[in-house]
Amino acid sequence: MDPLQWCQDNCQLKLVTAEEAIAQLKPGSRVFLGTGCGEPQHLIRAMVAETRLLDILVYQMLSATFADYVDDPDVARRFLLKLFFISQRMRRAAFEGKIDYIPAYLSQIPRLFASRAIGLDAALIQVSPPDRHGYCSLGVSVDITRAGMENAPLVIAQVNPRMPRTLGDSFVHVDQIDYLVYHEEPLVEALMEFKDPEIIRRIGLYISKVVEDGATLQIGFGHLPNTILPYLGEKNDLGVHTQLITDGLLPLLTSKVITNRRKTLLPGRTVASLCMGSQRLYDFVDDNPAFYFRSSEFVNDPTVIARNDRLISISSALEVDLTGQICSDSMGHLFYSGIGDQVDFLRGSAMSRGGFSIIALPSTARGGTVSRIVPTLSTGAGVATTRGDVNFVITEYGVADLRGKSIFQRVLELTQIAHPAFRDQLMEAAKQRRYIFPDQMPPTRQDLIFIERYKTTFALADGTTVYFRPLMPSDEEEYRKFFYSLQEQTIYLRFFRRLKLFSHEVVQKHWSEMDYRKNISIVGYLRQGEYRQFVAVGSYGESLGDLAEVACVVAERHQRRGIGDFLLGFLESIARENAYVGFTATVLQENDGMTQLFKSRYPHARATRNGAGELELSALFIPAAEPPG
Repeated sequence: MDPLQWCQDNCQLKLVTAEEAIAQLKPGSRVFLGTGCGEPQHLIRAMVAETRLLDILVYQMLSATFADYVDDPDVARRFLLKLFFISQRMRRAAFEGKIDYIPAYLSQIPRLFASRAIGLDAALIQVSPPDRHGYCSLGVSVDITRAGMENAPLVIAQVNPRMPRTLGDSFVHVDQIDYLVYHEEPLVEALMEFKDPEIIRRIGLYISKVVEDGATLQIGFGHLPNTILPYLGEKNDLGVHTQLITDGLLPLLTSKVITNRRKTLLPGRTVASLCMGSQRLYDFVDDNPAFYFRSSEFVNDPTVIARNDRLISISSALEVDLTGQICSDSMGHLFYSGIGDQVDFLRGSAMSRGGFSIIALPSTARGGTVSRIVPTLSTGAGVATTRGDVNFVITEYGVADLRGKSIFQRVLELTQIAHPAFRDQLMEAAKQRRYIFPDQMPPTRQDLIFIERYKTTFALADGTTVYFRPLMPSDEEEYRKFFYSLQEQTIYLRFFRRLKLFSHEVVQKHWSEMDYRKNISIVGYLRQGEYRQFVAVGSYGESLGDLAEVACVVAERHQRRGIGDFLLGFLESIARENAYVGFTATVLQENDGMTQLFKSRYPHARATRNGAGELELSALFIPAAEPPG
């Protein structure tokens, strides 16, 4: 049956024009508007056109239509817009003080309505046409819209045939609506764009390294989190539990990368609260049982989020300070966006078994002239996320892992992923604040994206996986812990002396010689949950001509398991890439382990004894070798 005819037959008394419905509002009313792309545009225009309405407080999550009116002095005199999140179109108005901002966690906004902390007199929403049982769908805007209408004594709904009929807890019976205004119009569209594809590519590469098959994703508000999604195209059986669905997810959904099969909460369903994107996206979610829409108090509840194992939250930030504090809603004292869903999902992911969070951001702003990783947040900037809530921070220069790390470690981790032009400044600022040692060397100013090739894994006979990657300055504490775990004899054989201390000063000397091409150290580690236990370290450095001097040490309890041989071969593949043609090694005569390891891999090796009781080993590489990784 034609939906308009159904309304005429079954809801004749409720079916009115927009002007008749808006006439029910009174001066001084507190009015809730549906969110973003689900907002009732026709009703909003009718409300603005009603000059009788004065002193109207308007509450909305994301605003689009009102952006057309914020510069109109008459509208500004009659309406005060209070937003929980500042959209791009409303940003200038926020800077100019023409709108008001309410900082609140999305999961708690419905409670603000229910408790009357924010009282409402009316709710203007948009719904799909009713089905034959009288149920309309809130469509692409369930989020806080359900709570808004349930806590308003007057509910006016624009019935739009173009509103998708989404499934889940999205249905509203016409009995819950006071007035129906039938009006067809296109939904607001919101397309995500990002100007620098190379930054996106690099951030996407790093994110793809930490997201594993079977993970459940949350994608936060903003352009960046959504534009990196294509770089997860090689993953398998991803799931989604997120506040917001955008076009960025469409390729992963249509290619069956997102299957939701391995989710532990509502498997088989993409769980969301809000949808903002193109008409193509709206057509995709329409009447699609693969989607399950719920309100924000469910989707954003950290205890609900945590019921998803391996929940990975991906969101963005405006700036990050060296201690890990995150600002995401303001540029200094200027309000820019909102708290949104970030804190809810960071805390939920932290409680999820195997879950974690990612804050992704470009390393610079304003054409590369300003670092987004800063000594301290800008004056007036709000701390949306505390330093205790942050796990991974990712820029186009790498991954910083902050969970459980000290301020010293955080400074090194974050400086490593800052833009090279700002690393020295950040280190100096950290020294002034007594965050790090006065003699701490700054990370190299090289762009280290090439060392992503220098990462690999090795499966032991018992199925245990050993992970290998370059040793970084931020590994200092784990590196020293590894040294102190070794037996005295092992230390003697590796360092040629009874070394008792592996001090900060000793480690600094090690970093001073490392450029990750001619000189590099590779660490092998085991993963035990979030803990990484170093079990081997191998290094090579410049020697004579085109030969590199190599050395390896494996923790005693992991020796004779093939780790040393694999590590030596992996170092060889890196050395070949950097124009070395062979290895030399200086070992003590009693170091049978290293001697046998070297000769086993290089049967053609030459060995000579020097006057110091040491054995000089050397060998050219056999032509052709597998590339690293």
